[in-house]
Amino acid sequence: MYRVTLGCRGISPTFGGVVAEWIQGEFLDHRPWHRNVTCRFVDGELVLEGTNDFDETGLALADEFSDCISAYVPEDGYLTENDGDLRIVSVEIV
Repeated sequence: MYRVTLGCRGISPTFGGVVAEWIQGEFLDHRPWHRNVTCRFVDGELVLEGTNDFDETGLALADEFSDCISAYVPEDGYLTENDGDLRIVSVEIV
C-alpha cells in the first residue's frame, strides 16, 4: 500500500475549507479505489492524503486531485495568483 500526500496552493483562504470538503466528498463518494482519503486546508494549501495499492509515484492520485480542483474550484474569487499550483509532497509505503 502507498500513502500519497499532495498539496495545492492558490486556493483563496476564504473558500479553502469549503473546497476541501467538496473534494473529500468527491473521493469518498465517487473514487473508492483511493482509500482513507482526507482533504483539508492548512496554511494556505489544500492537502489531500489517501492510500491505494497501485500508485507508487503519486501521479494517479495527483491526476484525480487535479480533475477535482478543475471541477470544484470556480475561477472567480476562488483562486489566487498561484492558480492551483499542485505538487506531490510524499509517497510512503505503508
